[in-house]
Amino acid sequence: MSKLRKPEQLDLLPYIGKWLVLACAVALLAGSASALFLFSLDHATQWRETHRWAIWLLPIAGFAVGLVYHLIGKPVDAGNNLLIDEIHDPRKTVPLRMVPLVLAGTLISHLFGASVGREGTAVQMGGALADQITHLLRLRRGDRRIMLMAGISAGFASVFGTPLAGALFGLEVLAIGRMRYDALFPCMVAAIVADQVGLLWGVVHTHYVIGQIAPVQLRTVIAVVIAGVVFGLAGLLFATATHNLGAWVKKLIPYSPLRPVLGGIVVATAVWALDAYQYIGLGIPSIVQSFAAPIAPWDWIGKLAFTVTSLGTGFKGGEVTPLFYIGATLGNALAPLLHLPFSMLAGIGFVAVFAGAANTPLATIVMTMELFGPEIAPLAAIACITSYLVSGHTGIYHAQRVGHNKHRHVLPADIRLSEIKAFHAQRNASNTAKPVVQEKTDGEPPSA
Repeated sequence: MSKLRKPEQLDLLPYIGKWLVLACAVALLAGSASALFLFSLDHATQWRETHRWAIWLLPIAGFAVGLVYHLIGKPVDAGNNLLIDEIHDPRKTVPLRMVPLVLAGTLISHLFGASVGREGTAVQMGGALADQITHLLRLRRGDRRIMLMAGISAGFASVFGTPLAGALFGLEVLAIGRMRYDALFPCMVAAIVADQVGLLWGVVHTHYVIGQIAPVQLRTVIAVVIAGVVFGLAGLLFATATHNLGAWVKKLIPYSPLRPVLGGIVVATAVWALDAYQYIGLGIPSIVQSFAAPIAPWDWIGKLAFTVTSLGTGFKGGEVTPLFYIGATLGNALAPLLHLPFSMLAGIGFVAVFAGAANTPLATIVMTMELFGPEIAPLAAIACITSYLVSGHTGIYHAQRVGHNKHRHVLPADIRLSEIKAFHAQRNASNTAKPVVQEKTDGEPPSA
């Protein structure tokens, strides 16, 4: 007589309980850290806006941040890319110093007028704090990967108030075209709870209102696809320009603390000469305005230039909120050309440029529904997926892997985005190389 088999669900209950507790612990830490960061960022922004002369101190502030990272922050200077690398190839615990360094570095960057975002700070704090729990409890390597992913999800969700998108971001950002479903429950719990923790601390997120939404018709779909192509090219331009400028500045200035000095001088001078104060900091007022009325059609390229200069020269922060700014203002500018409501296309651009630059189409589609409501989701999904495809195998996170090629099977599995250029160069060199064959003389066969 065969023994009764224990139901699989009984084995799953301890698993669910374990990750419920761990994910909530991560969420409590990440949500509280994000709340502290957002409150401090609001004060820094208010002070900068009432003291415009502070922009001239940006080079000094950049040197101070660069010097601190040079002296004690080299192990964590890679930021988000360090977390992604540790998830793919776990080696050692992320140093706790990442939390105060990225927090202070971002606040100083905003206080004196760099054009940077905030997601990088929240994600790095969430990941680093989650890894401290991993180290304390001596979790095994597989569990550590999931904890880091939960920390990323919690940080992203709590800083933007988008828990479902935050959970998907932590799963999707690691590799193009591939997600780890074993981390779905921990990431979802961490994101939802972290968002609630932030709200309990009193965090208030910006609300964006989309007025008219065009019906889903053939003409509208075609127009949105065209817009998605433009959004994808904008994401490609942003990611490529940021990486290329960063590489060029490193060659030009070997001593890292001096790189943000150069960036600070360029940004401060440009802000003063062009009266371009709307392009520094987060730029939330300009984003809100792009949903309410037509704005200058060049605002998106202005924000792109200031952000690329700030991030490429070493200022700390993030890329996502500037990408929201670029997308919303670009959508506002494209709306009359495509005969679409400007608030609708501003909302679609808000998420679609980010989708292309970060290679996270699913997270941005869900973010659309969380921020703007479900009515705009079908058209936004088309634009996000189009942007994701058009941006190619590039992205703002150079540690991101290629899980599945977007269109042609030309890249090896799990190659880092930063390695693609060298891969193509090596392949082209091998294709153009020809075997040397000795010419046939006096009736003798050629030598091998």
